[in-house]
Amino acid sequence: MSAIKAENLTRRFGKFTAVDAISFEVEQGEVFGFLGANGAGKTTAIRMLTGLLMPSGGDAWVAGRSVRANPRAIKQVIGYMSQRFSLYEELRVEENLDFFAGAYNLDRETSRRRKEEILEQFGLEGVRRRFTRSLPLGWKQRLALGSALLHHPRILFLDEPTGGVDPLARRTFWDTIHDLAAGGATVFVTTHYMDEAEYCHRISIMNKGEIVALGSPLELKRQYGKDTIQEVFVQLIKSTG
Repeated sequence: MSAIKAENLTRRFGKFTAVDAISFEVEQGEVFGFLGANGAGKTTAIRMLTGLLMPSGGDAWVAGRSVRANPRAIKQVIGYMSQRFSLYEELRVEENLDFFAGAYNLDRETSRRRKEEILEQFGLEGVRRRFTRSLPLGWKQRLALGSALLHHPRILFLDEPTGGVDPLARRTFWDTIHDLAAGGATVFVTTHYMDEAEYCHRISIMNKGEIVALGSPLELKRQYGKDTIQEVFVQLIKSTG
């Protein structure tokens, strides 16, 4: 069974179609990149897949659970890191972890243990008592990812997770993503950084709410006769208008 499966997934806002009948599958342990320019429909799609937004048409299944019929059940088996990281700026680092552990219904002992593991794993031990608002963006990124991993989710959704962070932090972040996938996690990541596509096992490229290409980075570069995904992307966007 696929970790994620979408069939004709659609979302309309009035007369505007933000996501137009997209279909794809993501396998267990795969790093799947969802690429597109700002406004292509990526965030709308990820909000449907995480059970936060009801589709207007079609359906999707995450860990076998329908986003239409059982969106609440999806939230128990996924980790979600939103564009703005969804951290509480007025809380300290460890208080944010405590909060999200409670949101995931972890018992007291598991919560304490996982908090210490996350602080160590992401190098946050030395800033555990700092207020989140005082952290540089790269550190907030680490905290947001750690918070999404507290409950050992089988599937991880990341919406523009590297926006605004420096190149070194971006590369370190992707190393962490591949470690998670090697451990069996499925990672679904949206990005508008074309170079990040090279880190994914497979990618889809969206334009105006539609998927216009799907395959591995190597397959797509060969198919379109280009050296980089950036060049593939530009050609596709020009050709699909």
